[in-house]
Amino acid sequence: MSAQKHYDALILGSGQGGTPLATAFANAGRKTCLVERAHVGGCCINEGCTPTKTMIASGKVAYLARRREEYGVHFRSSAAGMEGEEGGGVEGGGESGGVWTDMKKVRQRKREMVESFRAGSERRLGAAGVDVLRGEAAFMGPKTVRIRMEDPAEEEEVVVSSELVFINSGERPAKPKIEGLDGIEPARVLDSTSIQELDEVPGHLIVLGGGYIGLEFGQLFRRLGAQVTIVQRSGQVIPREDPDIAECMLDILRGDGITVRLSTEAVRLSSEDSTITLHTKSPDGTTSLIFGSHLLLAAGRVPNTDHLSLPVAGIETTPRGHIVVNPRLETNIPGIYALGDVKGPPAFTHVSYDDFRIVRDNLLSVPFPSAPDQRTTAARVAHTPYVVYTDPQLGHVGMHERQLRSQHPGRKIKVAKMPMEYVARALEMGETRGMMKAVVDADTGEILGFTCLGVEGGEIMSVVQVAMMGGLRWEGLREAVFAHPTLAESLNNLWGFLEEGNGHQQDRWLVSATVSMGGFLFGYDTGVISAVLINLGTDLDGRVLTSSEQESITSHTSGGALVGTVIAGFATDKYGRISASISAV
Repeated sequence: MSAQKHYDALILGSGQGGTPLATAFANAGRKTCLVERAHVGGCCINEGCTPTKTMIASGKVAYLARRREEYGVHFRSSAAGMEGEEGGGVEGGGESGGVWTDMKKVRQRKREMVESFRAGSERRLGAAGVDVLRGEAAFMGPKTVRIRMEDPAEEEEVVVSSELVFINSGERPAKPKIEGLDGIEPARVLDSTSIQELDEVPGHLIVLGGGYIGLEFGQLFRRLGAQVTIVQRSGQVIPREDPDIAECMLDILRGDGITVRLSTEAVRLSSEDSTITLHTKSPDGTTSLIFGSHLLLAAGRVPNTDHLSLPVAGIETTPRGHIVVNPRLETNIPGIYALGDVKGPPAFTHVSYDDFRIVRDNLLSVPFPSAPDQRTTAARVAHTPYVVYTDPQLGHVGMHERQLRSQHPGRKIKVAKMPMEYVARALEMGETRGMMKAVVDADTGEILGFTCLGVEGGEIMSVVQVAMMGGLRWEGLREAVFAHPTLAESLNNLWGFLEEGNGHQQDRWLVSATVSMGGFLFGYDTGVISAVLINLGTDLDGRVLTSSEQESITSHTSGGALVGTVIAGFATDKYGRISASISAV
């Protein structure tokens, strides 16, 4: 007979919503049970954020080691004799700049990081007095769950009931339906979890999927020494992004030596010995073959709801299996809530943690007099950020230009774009790939969306996110006094590239930004100064600057006359009027 227990709160899944929620209920004096079938900490700690970013750090070191001579750094001896792939270096064959990857060490470093984070979560649960049951849960009714125990030493099943049930079961990698997939040697078919356990670098990794997961792992293993081919069914990588951002990302990936096949459908798979053959088809019907040693399935994720017997409890789900919730995260069954990825997109750790805060504040906290009766998800919709951990990073917050133009066709907007090669700090670091992009309301100046595909793009994005949350207009960032030299300082100059309704840029601030940047770049790269002037000349050719524009330049430039003279020396005759005006400051 199954043992039966009753709790004040029952949490199914120990992800970044469930674990802190269990701790909060227990600390509030509620008898609390947490059910986990795998590892405490959920995907983020065990298979997602923590391990992947730890491995990406190893890839970054390998990348910079190969670029060492650009920085004037040399090795006294080669890395010969180290474990790992020697023949698949980023520069091909054995010519990898003396850099080899010890994949076992990369994996061990990742494992140690995961174990440290997981142990911390387990300690907090234990200290709070949470009962942690290891096993797989399934509903027997709306408020009753049967748990098939992982270790049936004492009892095979436990039945648990509670008036409050919280589902935080997360998602798992999807397995696409491709002919021949089941016939491939299992050790060579990888997903975002199993690829992290490789003890050698693949000779040639085929990545199915050009979304965020596919790009992160594709670039990582390219840097660790593999040949990489990314196969994307649509005509654009990272389809959520604007086409110009996606094109910039594509250039970066190809610059790293990654082969990217767009508008390519995976038709079937076959294998012989240790070689996998992917048969593909393009929109015009052309077929081709891609040969590799390993296959990474990076074509999305599916919710972990199929084992929960949700229909027995009457819990409503979407056609894809995600749990339907209201803005307070409650399901259609009162007292049953869902948190994190299991309720559908956006599937981010920071969203899961905010889900925890919403539920905690609504059910456990005593609100301040001015606080709303109930917290909801509505407040975060406009300002939920995300970061793609390619190198450079892609950080985004708010709406995309394409999204605004399609969903709000009558709204007047302006767009600012600036390449990272115009950012002084990026130049100093030797990390100039990428671009910034902002979309603002043309009438109010409200910042509607921001993307930074650049070095530490997530950190730069976070500055803009806080500005958006505080209702700061774009002019506020333009006028802000940021520390020099920082990457955030580029937010002074981005707005000089803000397009007017006719597609031209605001002359005054483009000139100001140009001269300011010229001052920062003096002694670094005269070619960049010339490039900015060429961009500038497109709008100002043939027009003398007004006195107000000259005053603006003066206020935005350190050492105005000297900088103006330097820039004038690199300007062509075509921009004589611009140069003369700047020099006169």
